[in-house]
Amino acid sequence: MDKVVASAALAVADVTDGASLAVGGFGLSGVPGALIDAVHRAGVRDLRIVSNNCGAMDSGLAVLLADGRISRVTGSYIGANKEFARQYLSGELEVELIPQGTLAERLRAGGAGIPAFYTPAGVGTQVAEGGLPWRYDGEGGVALASPAKEVRAFDGAEYVLERAIRTDFALVRAAKGDRHGNLVFSKSARNFNPLAATAGRITVAEVEELVEPGGIDPDHVHLPGVFVQRVVVLTREQASDKKIEKRTVTGRPVVGREGRG
Repeated sequence: MDKVVASAALAVADVTDGASLAVGGFGLSGVPGALIDAVHRAGVRDLRIVSNNCGAMDSGLAVLLADGRISRVTGSYIGANKEFARQYLSGELEVELIPQGTLAERLRAGGAGIPAFYTPAGVGTQVAEGGLPWRYDGEGGVALASPAKEVRAFDGAEYVLERAIRTDFALVRAAKGDRHGNLVFSKSARNFNPLAATAGRITVAEVEELVEPGGIDPDHVHLPGVFVQRVVVLTREQASDKKIEKRTVTGRPVVGREGRG
């Protein structure tokens, strides 16, 4: 029952070329950076990534992307990641962009053993009708486009059929975990992490704090250990390394002359 692995390198040692990975995180929140770095050091290539976005500020999945290790991304958001956009538009990277809620539900369905589901999101658009560019040819043309999806009517409304997502591995980050793999996520890090974890056939979790079994109130467990196969404990430095994408501060109020004595 003890799922703790000595290092991130050992935890991802069986990730091979061409593997599919569901990766938790949203922007810079809840990103399993130590595990991603271990995958990068392992030198594997042709990775197929499922994640909301593909890293930011040269961290997280952006490390793998910049080194040409990723061949396909299923996600919802390119954002300010210029290298992601460049590789996509130049035809170096295959990208399946889908609505964010649909991505979340496809991951959840994969973990729940549901092969597919119907959703109204995307009806009447290229999401359902096909033709979204998955890969460009490098000259402005489309080399590979999305196929049309089944659309059915229920109670007078149309819905598009979406397939569940299952991946070879899942990499997630949690604030707290025990040796049995039960996890607790902190605030906004509880975004795609639980969903990605359930979708992986082998799920690896990096945790900021490790407690013994029984150290987490069962009512506070966000992800049961049945979904987690390996746990990696972060060092103090790794746990505290949390980048800020856009730092903002509140200025001091300006006091007018009439307010001075």
